[in-house]
Amino acid sequence: MVFICTGSLTTAFALSLYVICVTMLWMLKQYLKYMFFLSSGLFVGIILRFGVHLPQDLNDITLTCAMNSSPTTILVNVSGRFYEYSLKGEVRDSKGHDVPNVTFDPEVFFNILLPPIIFHAGYSLKRRHFFRNLGSILSYAFVGTVTSCFVTGLVMYGCVVFLKVIGQLGGDFFFTDCLFFGAIVSATDPVTVLAIFNELKVDVDLYALLFGESVLNDAVAIVLSSSIVAYQPEGDNRHTFDGSALLKSLGVFLGVFSGSFAMGAATGVMTALVTKFTKLRDFPLLETALFFLMSWSTFLLAEACGFTGVVAVLFCGITQAHYTYNNLSAESKSRSKQLFELLDFLAENFIFSYMGLTLFSFQHHVFNPLFVIGAFLAIFLGRAANIYPLSFLLNLGRKNKIASNFQHVMMFSGLRGAMTFALSIRDTATYARQMMFSTTLLIVFFTVWVCGGGTTPMLSLMHIRVGVDTDQDNSVSSTHVTAPDGMTQKSTKHESAWPFRLWYTFDHNYLKPFLTHSGPPLTSTLPACCGPIARCLTSSQAYEMPMACPPPPPARLGSLCSEAPVWFSPQMILQTP
Repeated sequence: MVFICTGSLTTAFALSLYVICVTMLWMLKQYLKYMFFLSSGLFVGIILRFGVHLPQDLNDITLTCAMNSSPTTILVNVSGRFYEYSLKGEVRDSKGHDVPNVTFDPEVFFNILLPPIIFHAGYSLKRRHFFRNLGSILSYAFVGTVTSCFVTGLVMYGCVVFLKVIGQLGGDFFFTDCLFFGAIVSATDPVTVLAIFNELKVDVDLYALLFGESVLNDAVAIVLSSSIVAYQPEGDNRHTFDGSALLKSLGVFLGVFSGSFAMGAATGVMTALVTKFTKLRDFPLLETALFFLMSWSTFLLAEACGFTGVVAVLFCGITQAHYTYNNLSAESKSRSKQLFELLDFLAENFIFSYMGLTLFSFQHHVFNPLFVIGAFLAIFLGRAANIYPLSFLLNLGRKNKIASNFQHVMMFSGLRGAMTFALSIRDTATYARQMMFSTTLLIVFFTVWVCGGGTTPMLSLMHIRVGVDTDQDNSVSSTHVTAPDGMTQKSTKHESAWPFRLWYTFDHNYLKPFLTHSGPPLTSTLPACCGPIARCLTSSQAYEMPMACPPPPPARLGSLCSEAPVWFSPQMILQTP
């Protein structure tokens, strides 16, 4: 009872300080809040580690049991009554400071706190600028993250070999551990930088590239780390190179990622259909509740099917924003945005605060100065191998080139944050994982404080445009084309590659009319033979949209609602909500 009460008081004390931190944010700039929460977490950790001394139970009875392995549960017979105890972990110093009362299960971070953050990232995506740079974003997120992982892993393996030679390594550290470290530190989380970008209204393409990469590479890093864990060569030596095991890991990566993507997109499509073909919009509270539950169930379904729930939630958020959002009532649109914005705010700031607390509450830190220096060098080289070679290759095919000053800012903005912390704290059972976790904490602190704090001077040094109005930027960078019916269309210079333009056309003419109330009616885009199906799948609201037309009979060729609409351009899609 003493420990329960003391733990509750300690948690209440930490929560009170957290409330004070939240109430003080009005005094700070928005982009300073992450550095502030890190600092406050360090302050709380110092107080709890050195200022709060928990009483020791004087009635402890130590019994010795001869066992070679640790049991997961123990049944204890006390006066004829059996009590079950579960294993929490090794206690190295039974008389030391009792700080586990203020620690949390790592799975809480991964399964409870991360999903709202990831979903909000997808749901709040500025789709017009995201899809305009989709090819480059996918290249940075997939090819770049994998490249960064292997470059970081190879550099760290060289560092580990050097530490073994000079006798500075206190345990096993294999090549797979180095690759795992490369995977978790490849997850960028430039929340501080993006907050500054948003406040200063930095060039929209730079913002889209950095934000899009950070959103997708979190998903890639999660699946990549799990694939590396699944790498198990056959034979006695489990840490040698094996081609078949490598192909198996690659298959796991592709299977888990594609399965998670399909699960998230399917749930989003299902929610869009439910909100389109029902009268839930007449009951905004029920509509918002269903929207939240369907989004949350994506995570649970993906985990139950053996996929990655966080990845599924990300693509569910993107799908919900692109389709379901158009079907919601005005009240539900506002509620859903505010709800997930609140959950994201609380979860993200709690994680940043807990990072500082963990620096003092974690009992198995392994700090190796040479390993830390090697880690900083490795992530620098990994980030450089991600940005510069890919930018060079992308510029060969881009009309709007990624300027060198953009590349330097993207290189500088590769902060590590909540995702890196959650992946590293999930498993700290071995010496290698404990060293990774301790080093990861230092990397997060350094990048948030130094890189985050130096973003504004970096923007000035690189002569990046600020104060850019989004609508004005789009109008300046576009040309006007007159359609045959006299309508003026905008054709922006940021034309995407032809596969994406085909997707935009298909999405606008068929998917959006099928899943939402927006877009041209299916009666004007499907062939005449599909008229009954088109009328059944097209809602009455679709005919009331500004760019829509009444149902058949078909209009003459060249009119606004002909079977091959001439008023449509892919850029119009990107400007619709």
